Amino acid sequence: MSKRELKQYLKELTKEQLEEQILDLYGRFKEVKTFYDFAFNPQENKLLEEAKWQISKEYFPVNRRKPKMRRSVAQKHIRNFVRLGVDAPVVADLMLYNVEVAQTFCGERPVTQEAFYRAMLKAFEEALQFIEEHGLITQLAPRINRVVDEAIEQRWMNRAAFEKTAALYAI
Repeated sequence: MSKRELKQYLKELTKEQLEEQILDLYGRFKEVKTFYDFAFNPQENKLLEEAKWQISKEYFPVNRRKPKMRRSVAQKHIRNFVRLGVDAPVVADLMLYNVEVAQTFCGERPVTQEAFYRAMLKAFEEALQFIEEHGLITQLAPRINRVVDEAIEQRWMNRAAFEKTAALYAI
């Protein structure tokens, strides 16, 4: 169905029918509920803390299981923040937090998988691109530099790429 067809269909509905449909969607789909909950009560800090907890749980599980270290968990939260229209500084904070928590984990338990380091570099590159697009480079430069310094200090196999990426954004 195209947007035009949807518009036509919605015009034909009465106010009550439209309200019923929206309530039905709200009850059936978690994404719709999340959208309306955020639209009418945007608790960005609560949402940010929940996302950070989920990300940190990937590296430091609370139930003594083996850490999964999945980048996809952080990416899912970041995409959700962007989709909801969360303020850019909050999204940037979450993007950098993702790399920072991974570095904290590596500081305690060295990782040997090359894919992990590639994923963290990709996450860092995406964060810098987002940060530059939203004019937050000067505001977040100290955190960005700490990420680069930590990659060097921990002797990450792609530490030079972290330095090069940061240099591209004049940090």
